[in-house]
Amino acid sequence: MKATPKPQDNPELQGEGNYVAGRRYDEAQRDFVQSGQVDDAARRAPPQNTREAEEMEAAEKEGRSHAKGEDPALRRGAAKP
Repeated sequence: MKATPKPQDNPELQGEGNYVAGRRYDEAQRDFVQSGQVDDAARRAPPQNTREAEEMEAAEKEGRSHAKGEDPALRRGAAKP
């Protein structure tokens, strides 16, 4: 039976998780959000199957039920103060 390597034997093993990889993932997600491409990517991502399409439609309906309506300033192209 092979012994489990200790963290000092293998720097990739970091106990409950790979903190370096987690940090890299978090930074990549933050960079993507700050890039302003999230809405475009979401619109271009088609549902993978019928169930996902139904879930997306239900989520959109739920979100719209809480909306107060579109900001009139958006139609004029003006920014909110």
